[in-house]
Amino acid sequence: MSTTANKATDLSLMICKFFGNYLIQQRRLSQNTVSAYRDSLKLYLIFLSERAKQPVARLCISDLEYDNTLDFLQSLEEKRHNSIRTRNGRLAAIKCFLNYVATHMPEIMPQASKILSIPQKTWGKPLIDYLDRTEIEAMISAADSTWSGQRDQAMLLLLYNTGARVTEVINLKVQDIDLQYQHTVRFLGKGRKERVVPLWSKTMAHLKKWILKLPSEQSTAPLFPNRFGFAMTRSGVRKRLHLLQSNAVKKCPSLSKKCITPHTIRHTTAMHLLQSGVDLSLIALWLGHEQIETTHQYMSANLEMKEKALASLAPIDIKGERKPKSYPESVLNYLESL
Repeated sequence: MSTTANKATDLSLMICKFFGNYLIQQRRLSQNTVSAYRDSLKLYLIFLSERAKQPVARLCISDLEYDNTLDFLQSLEEKRHNSIRTRNGRLAAIKCFLNYVATHMPEIMPQASKILSIPQKTWGKPLIDYLDRTEIEAMISAADSTWSGQRDQAMLLLLYNTGARVTEVINLKVQDIDLQYQHTVRFLGKGRKERVVPLWSKTMAHLKKWILKLPSEQSTAPLFPNRFGFAMTRSGVRKRLHLLQSNAVKKCPSLSKKCITPHTIRHTTAMHLLQSGVDLSLIALWLGHEQIETTHQYMSANLEMKEKALASLAPIDIKGERKPKSYPESVLNYLESL
């Protein structure tokens, strides 16, 4: 390996080019994706710094070794208690960075190829958890009459109406809601893809009342601000959902057994659309799925549809089944009689 890859400044320079030139300018990835890559490489560099017992600023590209990377991935699961899915995401960020470095520095290809060969771990997908009609209605009705309660009710209605991702909802501006002509909401989803979703009359009525209560009615103002006027965070939305859940348990006890997140509401929308007979391709467009295979998971999780399919299938009539008229005195005698 040439001495170029052993300069600490080369690693810092490659990181700056990777984020500034490649991810942001060339690929135009969203801020959330850039942040995920940033956090992954930050943890990776801190681990390597502790392993090499030197500051991050003095690390070289040659320190990005195969064994160190394996140990880093193992520490994510054992020490940080990351899930396999998170571990795979961290590895994907490291591989993307090394691919970029190897393109500009071919001399490190033998070193990079070992890390690029590290496989993704398989992980079991749990059954999709969603709410039934009674449960989601109980949560929507659990909001109080305070400013925060009215915001939470309008936001939960919009989440259920559209099946949007929580990031899509907290990034909404007042101008993204069309309550006068088309009665729609415009989302900017993954991969900077826009989609328009129609709104129910009930959702429109709550949004109209809510917009009048906003501290700023400017078109670029956040649609769902926090008490400081800034857009809500994902953790903030999750806390408000937990509050609604605790209030709704009194009228709907089954909610006490549910772990409800913003994504649970998204699953609920998809399942209710499927149970209403909406085609999978339309549900995929509604949710903003790039591949319809992603939407097929709701088909496999729909127990109601499985029960209907089972009921339509006539049971097999087994003829000539021999049943003992009386039970033998011993198990061996019974087995001999078969």
